[in-house]
Amino acid sequence: MSSEVQTIDELYRVAENAAEQFSKYTLTQVEAIVHAVANAAADKAEYYARWAVRETGYGSVDAKTAKNIATSTGLVENYNLADYVSPKIDQVKKMIAIPKPAGVVIAPMPCTNPIMTVNFKVIANLIARNSVILCPHPAAKECCVDAADFLAEVAEQAGAPKGCIQILRVPSIEMVGQMMRSPRTSLIMATGGPDLVHAAYSSGNPAVGVGPANVPCYVHESADIKRAGSSAVIGNSFDNSLPCTCESVVIADRSISEALKRVIADNGGWFAEGESNEKLREFLFPNGVSNPAALGKSPQWIGYQAGVNVPDNALSIVFEIDHIGMDEPVSKEKMFPVLGFYRIDGGAAEGIASALDMLDLMGKGHSAVIHCEDPKVVANYSMALPVCRLAVNTPGMTGSAGMTTNLCPTGAVGTGFWGGSSTDENIGPQHLVQYTYVAYDSDESVVMGSIEQALPQAM
Repeated sequence: MSSEVQTIDELYRVAENAAEQFSKYTLTQVEAIVHAVANAAADKAEYYARWAVRETGYGSVDAKTAKNIATSTGLVENYNLADYVSPKIDQVKKMIAIPKPAGVVIAPMPCTNPIMTVNFKVIANLIARNSVILCPHPAAKECCVDAADFLAEVAEQAGAPKGCIQILRVPSIEMVGQMMRSPRTSLIMATGGPDLVHAAYSSGNPAVGVGPANVPCYVHESADIKRAGSSAVIGNSFDNSLPCTCESVVIADRSISEALKRVIADNGGWFAEGESNEKLREFLFPNGVSNPAALGKSPQWIGYQAGVNVPDNALSIVFEIDHIGMDEPVSKEKMFPVLGFYRIDGGAAEGIASALDMLDLMGKGHSAVIHCEDPKVVANYSMALPVCRLAVNTPGMTGSAGMTTNLCPTGAVGTGFWGGSSTDENIGPQHLVQYTYVAYDSDESVVMGSIEQALPQAM
């Protein structure tokens, strides 16, 4: 048996023991652990945001701090922990739903949103009473290992079983692949590129995963233009456009397009024109493909590399485009702060058609945005688009992630059938438990009695 297999065996042994103990914890015990860890993660939000940016070179400290808070205390505030620990008793239907943990969860993570993902996957699994083995990307290994060790210590001090939070200290593709395929794995939480998510769904084990995005942002002529323009820049530029929910292209009715363009420019959207446009395109899209070197970098860094003087106050680089298609890379997902700006003449019908064209390129099932004060247009846009979340009159990034809407805050969004995902929801602890449904005969002569007193308190 190789040393790698022995290491994996030890990870599972510890995780299985922790999961067995954790499955018997009461709601009071779980609440103490979850709140201690969430508060500790929020307290360290900026510290680890700085570390993540320093180690990976991706994104911005302020944005990562906000995401770290949203996936710690922000996450916990949106869930009733009892739903994932205590039985739900329906005396009228004579049914009981008993939540039961998955067990050992394997959690691959990306380098683009490292600490946010550590917080999210740790806390969601603590709520569900699972043990989790985090699998960091090598480019973000140091900050992830430190953060995971910190949260594990806090959790154990609050009463969690030792080893319910573990992390691969020397991650490798081979090792993660072996763990995803292992029969000792109860569930995979897959966050990363398409190849990783596909491997998770092909592993033979249950998995919840995400899919690629390409977020269309339609601005209808009825929209609040000031809100729409500022929101588009906020959404596109957030963490240098690393989150998958960031706006990709603004689709603007021509009647309001000039006013919208001015608002975008006033709020940090810098329109690349002439020679600057050509130089930036050459650097950002060599051979029509997004340059991975620009991933999560600032507009100023991108401009410097391209030999273009991008203003210091620019938050996003904006390219006007005249069509949507495979040969126009601006109309696809980019993951750096570049926003497409596309004018249309056909009103809502063309706005919908253009959004559909973008989603046909990539991003079905993920998310979309609309700025509009006409309920009928919002309804038609919602009905037509094959996406699982639609942010209305709010930045797409923050809206779809639950930061500026009442969607549940999350570190991963399901893309449903359209995007090849097992769920259409913002992923959370509800996907990390399953229920035993106890159903009595429906005849009136059969009664449940005082079942509450008979159920074990540990449940």
